Parts: sequence; C-alpha cells; structure tokens
Amino acid sequence: MTDADPLRALLDAAVEGDGVAVAELVRRTQPIVWSVCRALGTPGEEADLVQETYLRALSSLGTYRGEAPPRAWLLSIARRVCADHVRRRQRQRRLIDKIGRHTDTASTPATDNVDDLLAALHPDRRDAFLLTQYAGLGYEEAADVLGCPVGTIRSRVSRARADLLAALFADEA
Repeated sequence: MTDADPLRALLDAAVEGDGVAVAELVRRTQPIVWSVCRALGTPGEEADLVQETYLRALSSLGTYRGEAPPRAWLLSIARRVCADHVRRRQRQRRLIDKIGRHTDTASTPATDNVDDLLAALHPDRRDAFLLTQYAGLGYEEAADVLGCPVGTIRSRVSRARADLLAALFADEA
C-alpha cells in the first residue's frame, strides 16, 4: 500500500466528512463494484447490491483500518453483500421448494441455464471464478478481495473450471 493511491486519499477525506470526496470515491469505484455485484449477485438486482455495498461501506468508514487498499476493502464489502443476498435467496428457494413438495408432486425439468451451473459450484470456487473470469480482476486482486493467498485463488479457479466442464458433460450424457 502506498500513499500515492488516490483512492486512499479520497477515503481518508471521506472519513473526515468530505462529501465531495465521498462522491468522487463512489464515481471512481462504481464500475468495478458494479462488475463484482453483477458477477456474484442475482441478475437484475445489481443496482440494489451496489447500493447496499456503498451503504455498508459509508456506514463503516470510521472503522476502516487501512490494512487493505481501499479498492480491495470496498470489493470485499461488495462480496459480503452479494453472499448475504445469495444466502437469503437460497433460504427463500428452499422454503418455496419445501412448500412445493407438499402441494405439487410434479417434477421440475432440468435447466441449461449458466446461472444454474454457476450456482451449483462451491461458493469459494464460484467467487474466485467469477471475480477473475467475469469481473476481470487479476488473481492478486481477487486474493485481496477474498482474503486468501493467490495460490488458493488459482486452485479454486482451476477446480471451478473442472466442475463446470464435468457438469456440462454430465448434462450431455
């Protein structure tokens, strides 16, 4: 981390209550936050996830310790927002499935939806895969966001690719 990081200067000013710095910080980081929320969240709900990310970040500005670069700190918040959202949606789906089993015994057809394939991945593998392959982060940036070593990101992405290929070939059989 260097003092030359312009996001760090904006974040420090935002902590001091500078509204212009907050607006500039959001303007400069919004495209990557949007990409992460699009990659890790539910399609069509990106705007809500981005908004929730900034709400959480701005409410916790005072607790930012500077251990990670501002971009990584913000993207880790975005990842947690998306994870919370996905968990909430999974709970809703399980409840709907449970209700459906009691009211309708008809089986549901399998889908060839990419989102379904990605949702079937282990969450750690899915996050690493989407951050590097979809959101366009480098392995080091993804490691900062996920809070793990770069080698772990590489292995998770590799395993996610293998899992996706296996799922595709299983569907063809």
